[in-house]
Amino acid sequence: MYVKRMVDEQIEADLATAGAVVLEGPKACGKTETARQHAASEVRLDVDEAAAELVRLDPALVLEGDTPRLVDEWQLEPRVWNAVRRMVDDRRAPGQFLLTGSATPEPDARRHSGAGRMARVRMRPMSLWESGDSIGQVSLAALFAGEPARGRCELTIAQYASLIVRGGWPETAVGIATKPHRFARNYLDYAIEHAIPTTTGVRHDPLRLERFLHAYAQFSAHTAPLSRIISRVVGDDAPAAGRDRTLTWNTADAYSDAARKLMLLADLPAWSPELRSRTRLVELSKRHLVDPSLAAALLGADTDRLLGEPATLGYLFESLAARDVQVYAQAIDARVFHYRERNGDLEADIVVEKPEGSWIGIEVKLGSHAIDAAAASLLALAERRIARPPQTLAIITGSGYAYQRSDGVNVIPLGTLKP
Repeated sequence: MYVKRMVDEQIEADLATAGAVVLEGPKACGKTETARQHAASEVRLDVDEAAAELVRLDPALVLEGDTPRLVDEWQLEPRVWNAVRRMVDDRRAPGQFLLTGSATPEPDARRHSGAGRMARVRMRPMSLWESGDSIGQVSLAALFAGEPARGRCELTIAQYASLIVRGGWPETAVGIATKPHRFARNYLDYAIEHAIPTTTGVRHDPLRLERFLHAYAQFSAHTAPLSRIISRVVGDDAPAAGRDRTLTWNTADAYSDAARKLMLLADLPAWSPELRSRTRLVELSKRHLVDPSLAAALLGADTDRLLGEPATLGYLFESLAARDVQVYAQAIDARVFHYRERNGDLEADIVVEKPEGSWIGIEVKLGSHAIDAAAASLLALAERRIARPPQTLAIITGSGYAYQRSDGVNVIPLGTLKP
């Protein structure tokens, strides 16, 4: 049975106004099944060899069919793009095509951007609200409207550790996978051995790429420059068994670009608000993989190991929160950033900003012992640094009650949140 996704409404709305909708997201996040809910006919270029061969002869031939017509994994045959654009121009009607892609193809000067003809929708792994693990008593939209948080979450820290390892992949979150921790490991093996070289064209040593991604995972929820990630592989702080003195900057940059093209990364960009005073900000993105299960698999961490390493669990809990907030923010037409000052004085793990400039600052703390300090930091940020007052401030935590403190800061267990 199909489980409704947050992007369904966006796809439906875009099909009503644009000639084509491009649904992009990492492999196995549920794009094909979601797209099928909106399509009247389909062609799957990843499994239909005859259709792929037909594209090479005349791309327009595979586009004939009832509309909206789904073209699954279009990036495998990039000539489809211009053919879709031409048909959209000729037909002059909305809702003609729905394209899905799990990788960004190499740039091609002959491929038109599709601006004005094609709407893009980003899809991510399932949030806790989509998978049924969040009870959804606190709405992000309601927080923007000034409503106080109210609710209660029964999830334990052990359950959050299990949710991190399981991930938001439909096959593990709502499917039939009996060993979800193996799913993420198999996913990475496929990406390293097959997807990156065949999709991006990057030549690589699989072991070296594995070490790079392992180092990337170690910096989950950190604003680490590429040089620090490289040093974790080649430097003296690298474990002897995983040290690789031959990893160069250019190679690491190519690996990072390849992982980004496969949408394995979900870094939060730095926020650049209007400030009350001259303050030097960290301009680096905060590192996150697209799903915390990938980071856990790269670190070799199952539920028990995460429970034995509280610091690692805390960082991956922040990645879990970042994943969910990105899903919820997209549903209300908002964007997600992080804020950090160079001197380290003030920060916000997550900033959600709407197009007109309204914003919510969020700190993520798995345990309750750090709530007071996090609230004080958020209040100082809002009162002393940012010119525009926030709609509200919030601390995402693990379990317990969702409530608004006397200072106005909301405390919100992640398992109570929804769009």
